[in-house]
Amino acid sequence: MKELLLNVEELVKIYSEKFILKGISMKVFKGDVIVILGPSGCGKSTLLRCLNGLELIDRGKVMFRDLELTSKETNWQAVRQKIGMVFQSYDLFPHMTVLQNIMLGPLKAQKRKKDEVIRQAEKLLEKVGLSEKKDVYPRQLSGGQKQRIAIVRALCMNPEIVLFDEVTASLDPEMVKEVLEVMIDLAKQGTTMLIVTHEMGFAKAVADKIIFMDDGQIKEVSEPETFFKCPQTERARHFLNQFTYIENMKGRAI
Repeated sequence: MKELLLNVEELVKIYSEKFILKGISMKVFKGDVIVILGPSGCGKSTLLRCLNGLELIDRGKVMFRDLELTSKETNWQAVRQKIGMVFQSYDLFPHMTVLQNIMLGPLKAQKRKKDEVIRQAEKLLEKVGLSEKKDVYPRQLSGGQKQRIAIVRALCMNPEIVLFDEVTASLDPEMVKEVLEVMIDLAKQGTTMLIVTHEMGFAKAVADKIIFMDDGQIKEVSEPETFFKCPQTERARHFLNQFTYIENMKGRAI
C-alpha cells in the first residue's frame, strides 16, 4: 500500500474577493507523478504555491504526513525542505558559481557538513550532464542548463515531494527537451512530483495521473491514456482539441 504524503481537503484561495481556488481536494502518495493540466489562469500555479507556503490558504486543510500545513504555527522554512519547488524563473544567484548556488540551502538551512553536500551536489550534476559546469557562473549557462541547475538545487535539499511550475515555459524549444529528460529520469527513480506544464507529450509520457483544472476547480482526474484518448468532460475535450489544432498549425508552418 502506498504511503500518503500529502492530503488536500477543500482548499480555497481568494484574491480581492475573487475565488481563485474553489475547494480543491487531492491526495499525493509516495512515488506519484501527477501532472496538472488546464488553461492559463485556472489556478494551477496558485495551487502549487499554496502547497509550498508561498500563498496563504483562506479555507480548507492541507496535511503533509501528520503535519497540518494550514496551522498558523507551521514552520514553512522547515516544510520547504521537504516540499521543494522549481519555478519557471531559475533564480540563481549571479555572483555565485553553480556549485555554490546548489550548496547554499543545504549548508545554511539544513546545517549539513560541507563535504557531504559537495559529494551529493557533484553526483546530481553528473546525473543531469553538467559536471563540467560546477565552477562556472550562471551568466555562462544556457537557459536549459540553468533550469537543470535549479532542479539539482531543489533535489540537493532531499525533499520528499518536488513541485514543478511551468519549468520549460521560458525556454527555447531546443532547450525544453534536455530539461524534460531530466524530469523523466526523476520519475523513473521514484521521485514524488507534482508538475504543472503545457507540454502534452511530456505529460502523457511521465504522469501516473492527470489532474485537469478549470476555473479554480478540479474537473477531471484520470490516467494519462484515458485522459488523452477519451476525456470525460466537454471542457477537457475542448482543451485538448485546442492543443491539437496548434500542433497541426506548427506542422504546416514547418
